[in-house]
Amino acid sequence: MDKLLIRGGRPLSGTVEISGAKNAALPELCAALLTADTVTLQNVPGLQDVATMLTLIRNMGAAADRSDVAPGTVILNTGGLTSPEAPYELVKTMRASVLALGPLLARFGEATVSLPGGCAIGSRPVDQHIKGLQAMGAAINVEHGYMLAKLPAGRKRLQGATITTDMVTVTGTENFLMAASLAEGETILENAAQEPEIGDLAEMLIKMGAHIEGHGTRRICIQGVPSLHGCTHRVVADRIEAGTFLCAVAATGGDVVLRHGRADHLEALIEKLREAGATVTAGEGFIRIQAQGRMKAQSFRTTEYPGFPTDMQAQFMALNAIAQGPSTVTETIFENRFMHVNEMVRLGAKIQIDGKMAVMEGVEKLSSATVMATDLRASASLVIAGLVAEGETLVDRIYHLDRGYDQMEAKLRGIGADIERVR
Repeated sequence: MDKLLIRGGRPLSGTVEISGAKNAALPELCAALLTADTVTLQNVPGLQDVATMLTLIRNMGAAADRSDVAPGTVILNTGGLTSPEAPYELVKTMRASVLALGPLLARFGEATVSLPGGCAIGSRPVDQHIKGLQAMGAAINVEHGYMLAKLPAGRKRLQGATITTDMVTVTGTENFLMAASLAEGETILENAAQEPEIGDLAEMLIKMGAHIEGHGTRRICIQGVPSLHGCTHRVVADRIEAGTFLCAVAATGGDVVLRHGRADHLEALIEKLREAGATVTAGEGFIRIQAQGRMKAQSFRTTEYPGFPTDMQAQFMALNAIAQGPSTVTETIFENRFMHVNEMVRLGAKIQIDGKMAVMEGVEKLSSATVMATDLRASASLVIAGLVAEGETLVDRIYHLDRGYDQMEAKLRGIGADIERVR
């Protein structure tokens, strides 16, 4: 099993390329299921979750291949799809597989998708997906761990509906967006998620011929069309990868330019970094961060976009661990998202958990140790902690990291980190 060996204490400087967003690429790969035409996606990151989604699409009988001549390009054609099914063997490794449900049902009138099962950071129920698609006329039964979805006899298309979810759900909004694009009539999504990845998916669907308005707001309107066509689309830059590098530089000190970074997608995080003492500037296609000395610890509360992202909570906690002063971090999205805390404490961090709140007191330095990653963002936080710890830190179970960060250790080495992958 691969591990990362980090020798801490080195500031970061230079330029780093931000990859395409995993959380945009996965639904956009599923959007290719909506048409028999060829869909070309550019700037697709080389991640394990992306590889799993491509395997899932191929397993249905479709073509999904990375280009040999254009790095980051994936060419998909689902015209020969033979089996609208997402089996447990693939879904269990990646919860985003549930995004196949809406497109398959909308185009083929049926879908069989395994329930995704548990998740380390907390509950991610699919009941909102089921309720929304049922409102559009689908008959959905859950049997033997599978969601069996069909259109009623004699009906060829889903029906437009007003869908108001009980909670803000990113994957639910994405599933409804894709399904409604081929539905008959108008669909209105109330309480829709506003994440940039949803806006990027909507822009791709519009290129395919969908009629969508209001994406990026709480209310999205979709006028269904009989069919969609192929398109070429570039996946938006990964704001969480960009945010992780911003936190790494703020923690270690240095001066780094993030190429393709989108500051307008990270306003809540950047505001906290500036309050901590970092200098952050941005322009078209770049973000620059300059940091010197210990930052000032910042308290924050995770909320849905455009608030402080839950996917950046652990990484900012790594910064707070060695910042000046006390801080509190309140997690409102997932119930088990403090699993990295015990590992940070092994490195010398002072953190106490009180329900949904972490109470922290910054220390001047961390000391190296062997630590274990428990989930994707926790692994990134431990890498940041290792970059500032004295001595050699070994981060175990980094397969979590490979699910969401494209060549993270190579990118960090490129800006001055002493980090290597060991087996």
